[in-house]
Amino acid sequence: MTHANLWAPWRMEYMNRLIQDEKSSCFLCDAWAHPDRDDEQLVVWRSRLSMIILNRYPYTNGHLLVAPADHLSDLTDLTGEQRADLMETSVLAERLIRLTLNPQGINMGLNLGRCAGAGLPGHVHMHVVPRWGGDTNFMQVVGRVRVIPQANEAIFREFKAALPKVLEK
Repeated sequence: MTHANLWAPWRMEYMNRLIQDEKSSCFLCDAWAHPDRDDEQLVVWRSRLSMIILNRYPYTNGHLLVAPADHLSDLTDLTGEQRADLMETSVLAERLIRLTLNPQGINMGLNLGRCAGAGLPGHVHMHVVPRWGGDTNFMQVVGRVRVIPQANEAIFREFKAALPKVLEK
């Protein structure tokens, strides 16, 4: 029997990280604790209370996560100041995506708890996902895979370059 292979070499890293993440600390907390490694960890921007980080395993290119500094699992665990900062930082992420990628739409949302789809249920974070009419196509329907058209490192550089202009507003 012959079959075609669909290579996704990043997938093994993802699966291994899931196992490691359950045993070790939170990747968002690790990123927050090491601002000297922001480029390596794809941290795009930090406020005093939260950060914007590029998702290593995106739904589509440019998928950002906005997370508070503190490891808290629900919005109700955050102070009012932390919730306000999380939302303002999410707005900044939206502006950054619109300026840099010019999407036709954006999905923004929270997954609170594993059964709600949270891949990291212990640390609340907002997903900010750019969308285009062509980002869902036959590959997803027939092959049940997504094609991500741009490398994370390239989009990270674009986000960092556009950041000063976004911060002016």
